Amino acid sequence: MYIRHLFSTLAAALAPWRRVAGLALLLACVGALQANAAAAADCRADPQPGVNWTSCKKRLLMLDDSNLEGADLSGADFSMTDLSRTNIKKANFNKTMLVRASLADAKAEGANFERTEGYRSNLSGISAPGASFVSSEMQRANFSDADLQNADFTKAELGRAIFYKAKLANVHFAMTNLSRANFHNVAITGTLDFANAFLFLTRIEGVDLSNATGLKQDQVALACGDNRTKLPPDLHTPEQWPCDDDDP
Repeated sequence: MYIRHLFSTLAAALAPWRRVAGLALLLACVGALQANAAAAADCRADPQPGVNWTSCKKRLLMLDDSNLEGADLSGADFSMTDLSRTNIKKANFNKTMLVRASLADAKAEGANFERTEGYRSNLSGISAPGASFVSSEMQRANFSDADLQNADFTKAELGRAIFYKAKLANVHFAMTNLSRANFHNVAITGTLDFANAFLFLTRIEGVDLSNATGLKQDQVALACGDNRTKLPPDLHTPEQWPCDDDDP
C-alpha cells in the first residue's frame, strides 16, 4: 500500500511536467512542418505547371506567356511583374502582392486571388470565370474586357476599379467597396449580388441592373446613373444623380 501510494504521489507531481513536455513536442512538430513547407518552395525553379513559389520574391520580371497552371504562388511578391497571357488556371495567389503587375489576357479560370494586394494591377482581358477575389485589395485595378462570370469579389476593396466592357454573370459584390468604380458598357448575362456593397459615385450609366440582387435604394442614391440605367422593379430612379459629367 505504501509503494502504491508513493507511485501515485510521484505521478501526480510529474503530471505538469508531462504536459509541458507534450506542449514542447507539439511546438517542435509544428516548427518542423513549417520548415518543411518552406523548404518545399523553390524560388529558383523555372515557370512551370504546379511550381511552388510560396513567399518568393518575383518583382520586376518578364514572365509573360508562361504556364503556371495549378502553381502555389501564395505570399509571393509579383509587384510590377509581367504575367500577361500566362496560364494561371487554378493557381493560388492567396495573400500575393500584385501591385502594378500585369495579368492582361491571362487564363485564370478557377484561380484563387483571395486577400491579394493588386493596386493598379492590369487584368484587362483576363479570363477568370469562377475565380475568387474575396477580401482582395485591388483599388484602381483594370478589369476591362475581362471574363468574370461566376467570380466572387465578396468584401473586396475595388475603389476606382475599371470594369469597362467586362463580362459579368452571377458575380458576388456583397460587402464590396466599389466607390467610383466604372461599369460602363459591361455585358451582364446573369445576376449580380450587391448586398451591403458601397456604391459611392459608382459609374452605372446605361447599365442594366434589373436582375441585381441585394441592391437597396440608398445604395442607388449614392451611385452615378442616368436615364438609361435600369434598376430592379422594387427600386426607382433618383430625381437627381449625385454626379458631375466631368467626375473622373
